[in-house]
Amino acid sequence: KKINNKYKNFNVTVVSDEKLVIELKQLEEKIENNNITDEQLGKQIEELKKLSKEQTKFGGRMMSKKQTKYEAYEKKTKEHEPKRPIFLNCCKAFLIGGFICFIGQCIATFYIHYFDFTEQTVGNPTVATLIIITMFLTGFGLYEKIAQFAGAGTAVPVTGFANAVISSAIEHRPEGFILGVGSNMLKLAGPVIVYGVFSAFLIALIKTVLQMIGII
Repeated sequence: KKINNKYKNFNVTVVSDEKLVIELKQLEEKIENNNITDEQLGKQIEELKKLSKEQTKFGGRMMSKKQTKYEAYEKKTKEHEPKRPIFLNCCKAFLIGGFICFIGQCIATFYIHYFDFTEQTVGNPTVATLIIITMFLTGFGLYEKIAQFAGAGTAVPVTGFANAVISSAIEHRPEGFILGVGSNMLKLAGPVIVYGVFSAFLIALIKTVLQMIGII
């Protein structure tokens, strides 16, 4: 009614979803301003429940037409969509991922033989070297091409983590070093850090409990 009064020169049709949004907004304002009693609030909620189930004829026709078009489009795209070679993709990921690990092992062997590192201490410089190599490959746009070919084979090793951090930093560099690089650098890698640390904590906790019991 308010909309019709406001726009008298127009033929206004409000579908149920829009009605619901308007009613909810009005209800929120009443609750914030304490202009509604508990009884009125209960009645209003019941009306909103009924309104959520309501479908005007216009809205129903529009939704059905849109849904039909969407279903036809989805069916057509599925018919022309090329089938993914899952087995071939797995082989690519296995070979490229294994090759990255092979490079890491070569770097570790090099550090052990030519520098003062042991098998226990060589891990950190090896990982740092792989990250530096990934940084250059990402900067020159080569790592992305390798990732398009190998898929998960480049995402699982530490090089994938490094690529996620570095590519985010490059992408948001124009926004500045603080709000751009600093704020967005760990946007992709953040979940890896969070769940990686949490998983390590759980494993360490389980190991400690098993040691206390005497199982290991």
